[in-house]
Amino acid sequence: MVWFKKRQFFVFLIIAVLAAYSMRLTEFDLSKFRDFENMGDFLSKWFPMNTESLPYLFTESVLTISIAFLGSLFGLIIALPLSFFAARNTSGHRIIFAATRFYLSFLRSVPEFVFGLILLTTLGLGPFPAVIAIVLHNIGVLGKLISELIEAADKGPMEAMSAVGAKRWIGNLFAILPQIWPNVLSQFFYRFEVAIRTSLILGLIGGGGIGQQLFIHFKTFQYQLVSVDVLLIMIMVILVDYIGGKIREKVI
Repeated sequence: MVWFKKRQFFVFLIIAVLAAYSMRLTEFDLSKFRDFENMGDFLSKWFPMNTESLPYLFTESVLTISIAFLGSLFGLIIALPLSFFAARNTSGHRIIFAATRFYLSFLRSVPEFVFGLILLTTLGLGPFPAVIAIVLHNIGVLGKLISELIEAADKGPMEAMSAVGAKRWIGNLFAILPQIWPNVLSQFFYRFEVAIRTSLILGLIGGGGIGQQLFIHFKTFQYQLVSVDVLLIMIMVILVDYIGGKIREKVI
């Protein structure tokens, strides 16, 4: 067979061994689903939905979207110029490239939850530290993703700009940025969607929004309100995905 080579057998063997070892470590056992009816009983407590608090929960959902939007927007605004320093073809100096990559890796390696806990000591409870936590993590993630887009950009337009004597930053602005902009928007809306889910986790540490309400409702066994929380979260994610797709259609 053309698609299969003998040396690939060892790759599949290593993957199989790693999968088996991981399953053993994680106690991966599908037979545990024999108590599936317990999950059904638990989910049945979610209905009928309690819609009495819907106006208040809708307000909290808007707060969650605001946290996610600001965290993604400010993250993009800071990450975009940094990504040009983190790309091999535009950084200009090896030390600048290495230092920027290290900085982005550091921000990316720290979860938003940890940033949130650290910021609580200075900023206290509320949505503001949640926004800053998402901004810091998004700088690391978006900086890396955009720098890879820059490295994959066509060199032709940049060489043409250099040939007519344009400065490096002008070339970056008019030769590279237009090429990567649709993909940058895709990354932004994906991170926006992820930030909505992240803000739910930050609600556990007092970040506000629908995540905090979800935590309270679970903790107080108000499952009929939990179902409303989950429904609103689903609507938010679908809405962001739909709007992001429409905007990308306009740009492309």
